[in-house]
Amino acid sequence: MSRRLALFAALAAFGLAWPAAAELPEVHVYKSPTCGCCSKWIDHLEAEGFEVKSTDVPDVTPVKRENGLPGELASCHTAFVDGYLVEGHVPASDVKRLLEERPEVAGLAVPRMPIGSPGMEGPNPVKYEVLSFGEKGVEVFAEHGP
Repeated sequence: MSRRLALFAALAAFGLAWPAAAELPEVHVYKSPTCGCCSKWIDHLEAEGFEVKSTDVPDVTPVKRENGLPGELASCHTAFVDGYLVEGHVPASDVKRLLEERPEVAGLAVPRMPIGSPGMEGPNPVKYEVLSFGEKGVEVFAEHGP
């Protein structure tokens, strides 16, 4: 029996679980109360292990402006996680990478609402970019799509 299997058996014998991965920080999302794709993006994050708090607001634009989001990067919802702003349909894998690497940026954004991004699934997905932004400007953080 491998050491790992033996350890698992010993833990199970004492009613203990296998040690869990490090907990992810809470994501706080600001969105319109009627936005279905925002709710689907929240579902995507939760499926990837994030705990999400959602706040419905009549207009998300002031949240974006007050937190320094460049207007050309805007999408339908704005989120905050561990000191970063996350705008739009950013894949959870990129949020996790952001939190792991901790680059000196204000956050990540997927401008507009590209088909095929998390929460915007559908036929004919398109290639899209996840952009980082901050004092050093805007740069491509990741690319996704067909």
